[in-house]
Amino acid sequence: MPKPLRRLVAALLGSALLAGGTLAAVSASLPDTFYTAGELELVSMPWLTVQERGANAAPAGSTQKDTSRNVTLALWGVVPVKTVRAVAAERRTVQVSGEPFGIKMFSAGALIVAFSDRVTVLGSENPAKEAGLRLGDLIVSAGGQAVRNNDELAAAVEQAAGGSLEIVYLRDGQQHTCTLTPVADRTTGVYRAGVWVRDSSAGIGTLTFVDSSKGTFAGLGHAISDTDTGKNITLLSGEIVPVIITGHVKGTAGAPGELRGEFPDAAALGTVLANDSTGIYGRWTGQDKGQTFPVAEIQEVTTGEAEILTTVSGSAPKRYKVVIERINMTASDPNRNLLVRVNDPSLLADTGGIVQGMSGSPILQNGRLVGALTHVLVNDPTRGYGIFARTMLEKADSIA
Repeated sequence: MPKPLRRLVAALLGSALLAGGTLAAVSASLPDTFYTAGELELVSMPWLTVQERGANAAPAGSTQKDTSRNVTLALWGVVPVKTVRAVAAERRTVQVSGEPFGIKMFSAGALIVAFSDRVTVLGSENPAKEAGLRLGDLIVSAGGQAVRNNDELAAAVEQAAGGSLEIVYLRDGQQHTCTLTPVADRTTGVYRAGVWVRDSSAGIGTLTFVDSSKGTFAGLGHAISDTDTGKNITLLSGEIVPVIITGHVKGTAGAPGELRGEFPDAAALGTVLANDSTGIYGRWTGQDKGQTFPVAEIQEVTTGEAEILTTVSGSAPKRYKVVIERINMTASDPNRNLLVRVNDPSLLADTGGIVQGMSGSPILQNGRLVGALTHVLVNDPTRGYGIFARTMLEKADSIA
């Protein structure tokens, strides 16, 4: 198409989009900053190209050039849509896994998962409820003593012998205090607080990658949360260990499937340092494994054919075909940046699609690691969400 005609078409298209308010929506769908190893190109939006290329700016008093610049993305390079920051970034590589791993975690406190009314000489009472505690609160101190597990909470309650206890707890990340007065059980005479708590968790997930250059690992793609309260577990300590997948429950509409496995008697693969909303991260202590792949920047990910690496039997991952149906670069929930559909006949026949335990399975496209599976759609096990690999890499770097 001749350049003048192309500009005319772009101008007409831009006018039409402006009239419908679509340009604002496109602008909102673009992040403010892009990392790039070369020229900024959006593979999923080929009609958006760089209109202006600003020169690198040198910070005041420095002889070094800045590694970033402002660029304006425009429809076919003509109709401005949004000015963004393009940051020069070295192309990173990691060892992509897809192997299952077991996760053992201990919380930094006692998580309230249920209340239990106690029968006393005065009738039915519940000290914890009366003190204002709720499900999901994390008790970290009782009577001035640190509480890291159920035994320490029980010891503090017993030591109080019916006297009042100052309870320090976390709720939605904020610290609070309350006063709790244990009551004596009418039958046993033992003092109780009226709560059931949990201080540890274990499960199965999938290892996404190992960064041998920094000695870190990343997996799961979402945080580990308590099954009863839905609250993310506040980490005290944890480790990841090998797992052998021994079977699975096939997923159906309305009933997510799951992988089942056993933990062999083997050395830990790593130490968990972060239970983050974007995944499980930590220090890798196992042997190097997995094939090395470059990590894609978010603008390099496109809709269309891709593959996942996952393990549904034994401990060796296999490749399965999927389709990336939708990309959301600015999703408020990073676990839902990608919408993925399984179209591999063998995986569909085996598991019905995505099942619990496959979270963290690497997503590969065009020879790069682009993301990891995070959640299955409950009413459609053939579809699930994914997170950008770049997001997980940044978090892994922050704990290195």
